Amino acid sequence: MIYTTTETVPGREIETVLGIVNGNVVQSKHVGRDFMAGLKGIVGGELKGYTEMLTEARNIAIERLVEEAQGLGADAVVGIRFTTSSVTDGASEILVFGTAVKLF
Repeated sequence: MIYTTTETVPGREIETVLGIVNGNVVQSKHVGRDFMAGLKGIVGGELKGYTEMLTEARNIAIERLVEEAQGLGADAVVGIRFTTSSVTDGASEILVFGTAVKLF
């Protein structure tokens, strides 16, 4: 499955637009990560535990986007975008969405 942030796939032509597809995941903080983040907040620096958590969440969201697109018979998803939001204190959502298409 091809997925891209561009509106087209280079060298390919869009035959049919199948519709909007999305994938999302709500991830909560781990107590250990939260504790270490608090310590890091005192001395500064990257919060690697959170970086890893968000990378994992983004990958899960992309997998779900691809599964939904495959269910429609898509060859690609174009124009994908990511957004995040805070759901509750200590939990965030990552949402990815785009347009499922059939290619020539």
